[in-house]
Amino acid sequence: MPTVRAPEIDRPGLQWFNVPGPLSLAELRGRLVILDFWTFCCINCLHVLPTLRRVEEAFPEEVVVIGVHSPKFPAERDPANLAAAIARHGIRHPVVNDPEFQIWSQYAVRAWPTLVVVSPDGAVIGQHSGEPDPDRLLAAIAGLLDDFRQEGRLEPRPLDLAPASAAAASLPPAGRLRFPGKIKPAGHGAWAVADAGHNQVVLFDDGGAELARYGSGEAGFADGAAGEARFDAPQGLVADDEAVWVADTGNHAIRRIERESGIVTTLAGTGRRGGVLWAPAAGTGTALASPWDLERRGRLLFFANAGTHQLGQLDLDSGRVARLAGAGPEGLRDSTASEAHLAQPSGLALSPDGGTLWFADAETSSVRALDLASGAVTTLAGSGLFDFGHVNGPLADAQFQHCLGLAPWKDGILVADSYNAALRLIDPGRGVAEDFDGGRFTCADPVCLPLGEPAGLWVDGVWAGGAWAGGAGRVLVADTNNHRILEYRPAEGSYRTWVA
Repeated sequence: MPTVRAPEIDRPGLQWFNVPGPLSLAELRGRLVILDFWTFCCINCLHVLPTLRRVEEAFPEEVVVIGVHSPKFPAERDPANLAAAIARHGIRHPVVNDPEFQIWSQYAVRAWPTLVVVSPDGAVIGQHSGEPDPDRLLAAIAGLLDDFRQEGRLEPRPLDLAPASAAAASLPPAGRLRFPGKIKPAGHGAWAVADAGHNQVVLFDDGGAELARYGSGEAGFADGAAGEARFDAPQGLVADDEAVWVADTGNHAIRRIERESGIVTTLAGTGRRGGVLWAPAAGTGTALASPWDLERRGRLLFFANAGTHQLGQLDLDSGRVARLAGAGPEGLRDSTASEAHLAQPSGLALSPDGGTLWFADAETSSVRALDLASGAVTTLAGSGLFDFGHVNGPLADAQFQHCLGLAPWKDGILVADSYNAALRLIDPGRGVAEDFDGGRFTCADPVCLPLGEPAGLWVDGVWAGGAWAGGAGRVLVADTNNHRILEYRPAEGSYRTWVA
């Protein structure tokens, strides 16, 4: 591309994170600058972060990575939500929040993610949209640095970072949980939680007491005993009294924990980001892409392969994985399983009769359904990639905002409407969407906090014959940014912190 002078990034009124104050390209002269235009909802943007981490660690004084956060959803404009995302994903480099797309427009960016490379003397020398190949990017940066070094244009020096920014310091402190993802029943009154921020999976009893914890706590990809195995930001799971199956999102893998021994094994995934799923293949030799949630029917394990906008299945007997639904392009198109377009599916739930797999299609802010007999994909609520809001009423008009979790509720579907920080209810029989609590629930905690991007939820009970059977009809909610699980008691009209 032609060499042009890079527009200045120090814009009045923009908030910066991980640095003491705003940065300008003028003060960064002598170092190679990589501008990462991203938004924290975007799975492809999240896939770029480990690659940028490699660059930062390889060239700590020669390269400065700056995240330019260009938010898609209204909730992403909130500095507190951005601070939580920075902490959740372990981002150490400077980030500037650009809610009005000032910097985005100056650099003529058109898509998330986009990397722009600025030379040590302030010229734009490269731009790439989409996910770069990690090894090729690292090699390309090394080559550029060699050239600039020989030309005497490099002035290496460390960057003054301040990760404990004021906004991050205002976040609720983590306790037993840190940014929990999904919560699912685990048999005999136990509950399994994907403790993403601690890189662990935790079992709790019915009263919230901890029963077991799996994973060393260090991010990594290793099988073995409960305290030695390593996970990387697991988001989803499904369990019974014999095993817990884990969507090990950061490792792009599906893992299995044997309850009796605590041994962790890998069933699918290679530890690297994979491409579009097609024909059946051996699970351990197939690279997945950010599996975000799991459900199980008999010996079939269904998974949300968020990174390729697909649903997949793993045959637990043969060990083979295959596409279940989704052609691969990102979008909202109802059709047959092989022709439908999905957009970052992130939450799964089976209908009570086991015939339908409901999924939260996060990037289209929609709730959709896969008929497991016919293979038809249909949309219950939601209309497109840029259609979102908090609108109740007829399903044709209802809007959600980046919903992440689903669970059966009576004759409908309970939804963790994450970016609206709300619990919503879809009633297919009546054809409406409504708020679950409608402001009627009373908080029983000493200090009450609003929901913070709830990502998972489950109902303790089975609705049959107009009454709850096998449970109390309570709802357990993973309140992600508040590092806790909430317990809602609809019959009592109250909620409280169950685990924190």
